[in-house]
Amino acid sequence: MKKIITYGTFDLLHYGHINLLKRAKELGDYLIVGLSTEEFNQIKGKKCYFTYEERKKLIESIRYVDLVIPEVSWEQKINDIINFQVNVFVIGDDWKGKFDYLEDYCEVVYLPRTPEISSTKIKNELGLIRD
Repeated sequence: MKKIITYGTFDLLHYGHINLLKRAKELGDYLIVGLSTEEFNQIKGKKCYFTYEERKKLIESIRYVDLVIPEVSWEQKINDIINFQVNVFVIGDDWKGKFDYLEDYCEVVYLPRTPEISSTKIKNELGLIRD
């Protein structure tokens, strides 16, 4: 069984997220999603509309996702890859090069983002972010 892992906040879930998860699942048999906790999002400077538990329910309901785990730190990725026997780490190409160090543990794939949509764009258009 080929296992894939990806990570994200997945707040304001949209079709770009679904595209990423679908393409990630196409790379293997079992997709694990590391979902950023509220505490980790605070460290990253992100504020979510939905709680961790609400976001977890949303992600678990997507047919491409087999398992959702909490993402609590940047450093946990290596342990997750080892503990879950992951074959491929997948992330959006806006992170290109940032996770190359994981190539010592598994294949690293940077998938192109869906260019016309993002959570930031949605928040901007709804007036939720002010410059």
